[in-house]
Amino acid sequence: MSELAIIGGTGLDKIPNLEIVHREVCHTPFGEPSAPLTHGRLGGKEVVFLPRHGPAHSIPPHRVNYRANLWALKHVGVENVIGVAAVGGIKKTMGPGLIAIPDQIIDYTYGREHTLYEADLPHVTHIDFTQPYCESLRQHLLDAGESSGVKPIAGGTYGATQGPRLETAAEVNRMERDGCDIVGMTGMPEASLARELNLCYASCAVVANWAAGRGSDPISMKEIEKNLVQGMEQVKTLLITLLALRAV
Repeated sequence: MSELAIIGGTGLDKIPNLEIVHREVCHTPFGEPSAPLTHGRLGGKEVVFLPRHGPAHSIPPHRVNYRANLWALKHVGVENVIGVAAVGGIKKTMGPGLIAIPDQIIDYTYGREHTLYEADLPHVTHIDFTQPYCESLRQHLLDAGESSGVKPIAGGTYGATQGPRLETAAEVNRMERDGCDIVGMTGMPEASLARELNLCYASCAVVANWAAGRGSDPISMKEIEKNLVQGMEQVKTLLITLLALRAV
């Protein structure tokens, strides 16, 4: 049984050097996960990998079955989950190619299945979401970053938007006024569902581009892909170091 799962986002549909042991098809009360769970070893340590957007990167952010994904990971015995995500940089400190380990989130999404607690309940259930990320796992990621030389940015507020379109410059301006440092499309309800399932969850955000209105040039998919290649190499180094330190 692996204690750690990695949910891969854009740019991380598979993990290089992951020694695959077996794949497991999971059926959940909430439908099918994005893909079969891949059980494997990374740096000699057991992990479970799940590509958020499916094996062929064909599931858009607003159609991801977040409930099934998190339920399946809990079902196979995972205790810690790292959600890797590509994001846009809003603040000047969040430039392309950098990695951030956010500590707060603002949810701008709508119409998503965002809770496990909605039918046949013995009582209404609320979760404390004051601190949306698992602080111990965040610190383990930051420690691994220092040890590996990756040195991710400690903290920041992730603004979760609906997608799949990118944001307007005015929307990003509003988000900055709200206190957001980065913007992505998959941060919610992934984080809150993990909390409902008592999973220790942290986000590893790779800045792929400047958010709308923040860069001097139009947003280019070619530039995003280039930054993701660089960023995901750092993510791989970070994860291998995390496992080597036996933090999780």
